[in-house]
Parts: sequence; structure tokens; C-alpha cells
Amino acid sequence: MKLLKTLVFTAAVAAAAITASASAQAQERIALVVKSLGNGFFDAAAKGAEKAAEEIGDIEIIYTGPTSATAEGQIDIVNSLIAQNVDAIAISANDPDALVPVLEKAMQRGIKVLSWDSGVAPEGRMLHLNPSDTALIGETIIKLAADYLPDGGDVAILSASSTATNQNAWIEAAREALPEKFPNINLVSVVYGDDDSVKSTNEAKGLISTYPDLDAIIAPTTVGVVAAAQVVTDMDKIGEINVTGLALPSEFKQFIDNGASQAVALWNPIDLGYSAVYLAHQLIEGKEASAGATFDIGEVGEVTLDDNTAAAMAAPFTFDKSNIEEFSKIY
Repeated sequence: MKLLKTLVFTAAVAAAAITASASAQAQERIALVVKSLGNGFFDAAAKGAEKAAEEIGDIEIIYTGPTSATAEGQIDIVNSLIAQNVDAIAISANDPDALVPVLEKAMQRGIKVLSWDSGVAPEGRMLHLNPSDTALIGETIIKLAADYLPDGGDVAILSASSTATNQNAWIEAAREALPEKFPNINLVSVVYGDDDSVKSTNEAKGLISTYPDLDAIIAPTTVGVVAAAQVVTDMDKIGEINVTGLALPSEFKQFIDNGASQAVALWNPIDLGYSAVYLAHQLIEGKEASAGATFDIGEVGEVTLDDNTAAAMAAPFTFDKSNIEEFSKIY
């Protein structure tokens, strides 16, 4: 039995909208807390969470997030979930440290806590699921630009928020890969769009204005990459500036088709939400999250926790003109 709820929170007041119902209380209630609602990546992850709940059985999924990607919004939500005495909280964090006190409070109340996608500091969770290996993601986002710049060139990164754990780790890994693997690629700037389409649009315009010789904008965020590609399209910069990064095929196909982008990459967000629920269920059932422990993630496979009780799900997959049509029908 499964129940999927979507909770929309404003600054301090929560208004709940129930999108499905069940006739009786589920045995386990797992909250999937995302950076913000209205984001296609997280909506896809919620579909995966729902699928896992159906497979395992007797699980209620509470899908929730703030209306904008802030730590404060997530803190309000976690406090509400603590009051509801949910069994587990699986969170993609807007800040790795600001959420620690409230998540520690949740764990003290017996709630199992894990982070996924964007991590929480270890003291604020039991385990963390990375979508992929951090170093591999960092190298991939640079390679997506470098593959279409045989003579090298200037690139800029349009990230999400300046406190996003995953984004910062990927950017640092990208910087580390540059000297040895991409010596002809010059990273001129890193800017932040806060996973807000308007701010991301303005930041992309600012990059193009500030760096007239810019060859590529790399956005390791599904909101930012769409905004940047739209700016390149609207400013008639197709063929001059290549937009790449991490994108949902369904949202980004138009920009591969019109030439604003040559290729992007992503892991399957459906699998990510699916895997998070499998991990939460095992924690609820009493499995210990310790270094070296192996966890089942259903049809996706299994993961083994490292010394920081973190694991990576899968390598990023590249989408270009040869395959984006197929995958845009899936997610």
C-alpha cells in the first residue's frame, strides 16, 4: 500500500496538498525532502520513490520541499516532519551544515535520516547517496565542453546555490581535472543562479556580457542549463557558445535540436529517488549504516558505504542528437 503526498511550504506556514490517499495507515512513512518543488529533476525522483514504495509494500511516501531552494525552508519542513513522527527522512540538502541541528534532532527522536543527491555533513545523517562518483562528475562536465573545443577555449560554470554540497564538490573536482586532462580549457568564472530560472537567466546574460570570447557555459544543474541554453538561443549565440552540463532529456531536447547544445549528461533521477527509498527502508528495518556495509537498492543493484558512510549510485550518461529523442520520452 502506498500514499504519495506533496507538501508545499511557504516561509513559516505549511499547506498540505494530498495527491493520493490510502484507506489505512502505512507501516512506514518515508519523507522525500527535495531542494525545491516545481523542479523536473526532483519530480522525476519522486516517481522513482513511488515505484520503490510499491515494490516494497506498505510504505507511505511524503514528497515535500520548499518553494525556493533555501536551507531555512527545509529546516521548517524537517521540524514539521519531526512533529509528524515520520519513520525516515531522505533529504537533498540546500546547505550541508545549516540542516545538521534539526536533522540531529530528528535522529534523537528515532527518525532515520539519510541524504541523497546533495549531501548533509556526516553528523547530520546516517548515510549519503551520491548520484555518481564526484570526481567522475567533475571531469564529465568539463569533458562535455572540451570535446567540442579541439583547440581549447574559455568556459564558465553556472551553478546552483553557493552552499549546494554536490555542486561545490563537482566544481572542485572539475578544477582539479583541468590542468592534467584539459590544459587548453580556461575556466574564467563560476556564478550562481540558486536553481532559480530568473536568476540563472540573468547570470548567463552576465557571463556573455562580461566574457565576449566565451566558448561554453557549463551548468551542472537542470534549472541553470535550461536557462543558459534559452539565453544563448534568444541572443542568437548558437554556434558561438555551447551550453552543456547536467540536464533532463525531456526538458533539454529542444536545445540539442536547435544547436544551442551539443551534448549534456545526467544519471537517471527516477533511479535516484527509487534508491533513496530502498536505503531508507533498510535503515527503518534496523540495518546499520557503517563503513563497508552493503545496501540493496532494488533493480538498480547495490551500493557499499565508504569511510564517510557514503556511496555512489551510477556513472553519468551522455545525451546528444543520437539518443536524446529516445530518453526524452522517459524522463
